[in-house]
Amino acid sequence: MANYKEQIRDIWKRYRDQVSTDPVDLKEVAAWALSHQLWAPRPIDLSASLAKDLADSLREEKRIDKAGREYRANIPVRQKGDNGVPLFVWADIDDAPRTHVEKSIQQERRSIQSDCYALAMKAEHYNEAHPVEEPIQIILNFEDDVEEMKIANGLFDEGEEAA
Repeated sequence: MANYKEQIRDIWKRYRDQVSTDPVDLKEVAAWALSHQLWAPRPIDLSASLAKDLADSLREEKRIDKAGREYRANIPVRQKGDNGVPLFVWADIDDAPRTHVEKSIQQERRSIQSDCYALAMKAEHYNEAHPVEEPIQIILNFEDDVEEMKIANGLFDEGEEAA
């Protein structure tokens, strides 16, 4: 039997086969699936649902430090739970142990690296599948982008002014 995510992907494939392959808002796909009784809600685990809402809320909370830098107030670290299932342990960055902050930064960097790899594979695939079109170019070095964002937010190194 297919797992839940495979069942959901099957709804997507059926929509594309039966309705349209054009880009679409997923709310439209959901309405179509419901009208064809292809999906029913699963029982809700209240604790898991609240934990997800907490994570969403904590992830959004930001603060501004004395230098004017905006930063996420709460940071997660993914680790294995007692039963081997991954879980996220959260802490406030301002009083978290250094090891927690280091792990969180390393894990977020790995996540960004994974996203960049997926982006590169997407562009390479598209370029190879459409050889007569001008290739889509991507730059994966973000140093200039980060500096531009710092300048846009009024953050300069000491003694430095906006160019």
